[in-house]
Amino acid sequence: MKKLSQTAFIKDQQYIQIIKSDFLSALSEQLNLTEVQAPILTIQGDGTQDDLNGTEQAVSVISKTLTKTMEVVHSLAKWKRQLLARADFEAGKGIVTQMRALRPDEDFLSERHSICVDQWDWEKVIHEEDRNLKSLKSTVTTIYSALKKVDKKLSSDLAREELLPTEITFIHTEELLQKFPSLSPKQREYEICKEYKAVFLIGIGGVLSDGTAHDGRAPDYDDWSSKNEDDFFGLNGDILVWNPALQDAFELSSMGIRVSPEIMEKQLTMRSLSHRLEYQWHQQLMSGQLPQTIGGGIGQSRLAMFFLQKKHIGQVQFSIWPEDIEVEVL
Repeated sequence: MKKLSQTAFIKDQQYIQIIKSDFLSALSEQLNLTEVQAPILTIQGDGTQDDLNGTEQAVSVISKTLTKTMEVVHSLAKWKRQLLARADFEAGKGIVTQMRALRPDEDFLSERHSICVDQWDWEKVIHEEDRNLKSLKSTVTTIYSALKKVDKKLSSDLAREELLPTEITFIHTEELLQKFPSLSPKQREYEICKEYKAVFLIGIGGVLSDGTAHDGRAPDYDDWSSKNEDDFFGLNGDILVWNPALQDAFELSSMGIRVSPEIMEKQLTMRSLSHRLEYQWHQQLMSGQLPQTIGGGIGQSRLAMFFLQKKHIGQVQFSIWPEDIEVEVL
């Protein structure tokens, strides 16, 4: 068993706590969010489970006292919208949770991928007329300002330059394809993040002009098919930054304006998943019981890893702690 430096370990834990508390405080204040407690289980087959790319298998749990099979959540994309309806939140207000999930069906584990996912899952009610690109960009800019606030504090405490540029750059996946037509999606992310340092990549999940999608996205939470004001498709995206420690693009957040009943039905048809319309959650949306929202997830360990410039998620998260990973002195 490899020994840790107690001083370095404690120092890291203190900074991780600062990052998490300061960012949550800034995010909640700027987006008008109330922190709520999050479930770890959802009932199998009611449509509340987040299906992510549609291929990941959830961990099933069978209880002696409950008659229904349950699943460990993948995320809370649909549950949050349901809660906002039940608690009758009005437009302009929302919720944020500290979500924990298990994703054992990850294609691979790496320095940034863990079986355990920890993130701030947030959701906010918006007016129907706010289902547009301007509203999406405004929300992204607000989140980015919360990130910048933490970056500024850490750069001062650690006597280093700030990692994030003054502003975040917006670019659509189709524009990125046209800019780097011979590169793979991940290679395009590398090039654009290396150039601009912080980008919001719009239109994750929709089909591009070459017949491919930049990346997968479930058809029943984010809107990736609506035509936007820039004459492209999609009202969702990812916040990506350039990570000097890894010398690579680094995803911090996935988010977007959520589907309306019409858009969900359209996207489910496009993916040959119209049978989901029979699920309880989907029927609630189709019947107008759920509000229009915007929301997403922001990785907690990802954020700590980035701001502390760690090279492995095992250095900031205890779910997996490789024996050969050193805890670095800041």
